[in-house]
Amino acid sequence: MDLLNGFDIFTITLVTLVVLTLLAGVKTVPQGFAWTVERFGRFTRTLQPGLNLIIPFFERIGRKINMMEQVIEIPQQEVITRDNATVTVDGVAFFQVFDAAKASYEVSDLNQAIVVLTMTNIRSVMGAMDLDQVLSHRDEINERLLRVVDAAVAPWGVKVNRIEIKDIVPPADLVEAMGRQMKAEREKRADILQAEGQRQSEILRAEGAKQAQILQAEGRREAAFRDAEARERSAEAEAKATLMVSEAIANGDVAALNYFVADKYIKAFGQLAAAPNQKIVMLPIEASSMLSSLAGIGEIAKATFGDNAANQEARRGSVPNTGATTTPAPR
Repeated sequence: MDLLNGFDIFTITLVTLVVLTLLAGVKTVPQGFAWTVERFGRFTRTLQPGLNLIIPFFERIGRKINMMEQVIEIPQQEVITRDNATVTVDGVAFFQVFDAAKASYEVSDLNQAIVVLTMTNIRSVMGAMDLDQVLSHRDEINERLLRVVDAAVAPWGVKVNRIEIKDIVPPADLVEAMGRQMKAEREKRADILQAEGQRQSEILRAEGAKQAQILQAEGRREAAFRDAEARERSAEAEAKATLMVSEAIANGDVAALNYFVADKYIKAFGQLAAAPNQKIVMLPIEASSMLSSLAGIGEIAKATFGDNAANQEARRGSVPNTGATTTPAPR
């Protein structure tokens, strides 16, 4: 009875040890993680997500590495720019482990190493830039930081996907000076725009006055040309009339001379009568001579019309017999 009880206890103990050993050799790795396996303290393999087996007492789990993308806060630090301006900067870094063995055994503290490396490169990159570039070229800063830090952490089995600068805080007195500078710059632009507008307005007004003067000059020139042409034609007509009168006088026609003188006399007398400041017109003593001139004009007209009629009848080849005798006008 005592032997059975001891055997039973041994069996139970043995079964319990076997079960505990099997349970110790079965490992379930959650999704998004990778576990390293060490045999007698030496890395042998990596367990992937799911059910895995290890040799109990000989192998153990070394590091449990998060394979998902992670974010690290970069603490604030003061950076001196190339133009000796001090700014306070912080940021964030996004990284992902792609080799669990390297991330476990190539670096002691992965997160701290990434933080220190990023802070150092922030001082290096921003220290080579002026304050205006630091404030206005964040994309360039992020790109340069990503390129440098990613190359540095590659031997650790890590991929840095993104580095972002969150805040860049200049000193208060520098912010005030920048505000005054911005205000002065905007006032300068406003003054320039106002002056440019006035300049354009003056130019347009000057162009308008110039065009008006040109048009007026063109009008005066055209009027002078027309007046000169009228005077020229009047002079030509006067010269032609004078020539005709001269020819008539040369042919012994005194009436033509009387007509010419009477015409001039009548025109002068008409101008005298049409003057606005003349209220009473006094006829000169020589008015009878003007009347005789008018009689001479009548003789000229009579002779002219009579000659024209005689010429027309001569061209017809016959003279009508009316019983009347035609007496030519005396010359």
